[in-house]
Amino acid sequence: MLLIIFKQFLLLGCMSFGGPAAHLGYFKRHFVDNLNWLSNERYAQLISLSQALPGPGSSQVSFAIGVEKAGLLGGLSAFIGFTLPSFLIMFFLALSAHQFGNLYFAVIAGLKLFAVVIVADATYSMAVSFCKTHLHKLIAVMSTLALIFFSQLSSQVFVLIVAAVIGWFSPPIKLPLTNNSKKVTIAWFPLGLFATLLLLSFLPLGEWFEMFAPFYQTGAMVFGGGHVVLPILQAGVPTLETEQFLSAYASAQAIPGPMFTIATYLGAQVMPNSSLTGAIIATLLIFLPGFLLMFAFLKSWLQLADKPRFAGSIAALNAAVVGFLAAALYSPIWQSAIHSVWHIIIVLVAFAWLRLAKPPIWWLLIGFIMLALGQQYIS
Repeated sequence: MLLIIFKQFLLLGCMSFGGPAAHLGYFKRHFVDNLNWLSNERYAQLISLSQALPGPGSSQVSFAIGVEKAGLLGGLSAFIGFTLPSFLIMFFLALSAHQFGNLYFAVIAGLKLFAVVIVADATYSMAVSFCKTHLHKLIAVMSTLALIFFSQLSSQVFVLIVAAVIGWFSPPIKLPLTNNSKKVTIAWFPLGLFATLLLLSFLPLGEWFEMFAPFYQTGAMVFGGGHVVLPILQAGVPTLETEQFLSAYASAQAIPGPMFTIATYLGAQVMPNSSLTGAIIATLLIFLPGFLLMFAFLKSWLQLADKPRFAGSIAALNAAVVGFLAAALYSPIWQSAIHSVWHIIIVLVAFAWLRLAKPPIWWLLIGFIMLALGQQYIS
């Protein structure tokens, strides 16, 4: 069974373009509709849990599907299968991108424009979904302003804490009548391991440890999926240059699989003399917190979601995530990609096409790459 799980997720890892939302669509079509590995209701529960927890949303769902099918080893098989293609591609790019010279950087310039469109679309979609009340709209706006003016990792953590507190003490969300008498069953060992490792990541335990601690901290604090990884990692890993982060982000946009493998690229850059070791450590650390939390709350999510104040905190956190995306869209994505009026026109046209015509995401990707290559050829 483990080999079957690995094979199925490896197949999806090779073809899952389009980011977390598209991945969830692939999963439903493959595991719910075609293979009947789980019901629509259970799949919806896994998605809601992944959205409520920090970490890579689609990868957490893949891990949970594996756990549902074959326990912890099934979850690990699903993770390795889904992540391996993306890991290998990002590692190759981290090692060899400079060998492609101006051609690579021309493609990256096109992918930066592509990233503007994708993040703008994600920001708009999440704002529509998560900012339906005046309070949540205010949280989103204030989060955006706070993270534009104060981009440090501590500021981002502070915004998340404040949003959760506001949501907890705001008027409780009215939920359908359910049976709230069931005892909440939490797997305390993975939850305790998550908290212990997070605490250790903030302690001065040596240069090598501090080099990789931000990857675990990012995985433990990122709400909203891969788009939010960039600003948090950039604040936590000051040893790398902005161009390295943006190249990693643009490359992650262009390949199939989870965007959290941006850590693969950056881990190889952090340890240029032992790039494979750095890539593996960074990748494992950024995924680990989300998986520990998913495993801890997998059985208790229904009981927790039935509690109005808990649901209120989750809703407020989702609104803050919109602010995270909006701030990231402004800086560094927009500032690094837009350098002329023509860039603005291209981005606006592509955004309108994406929203109105809803083309396959790879059409847009190929269009920006061809545009960048054409500009390089003409110049």
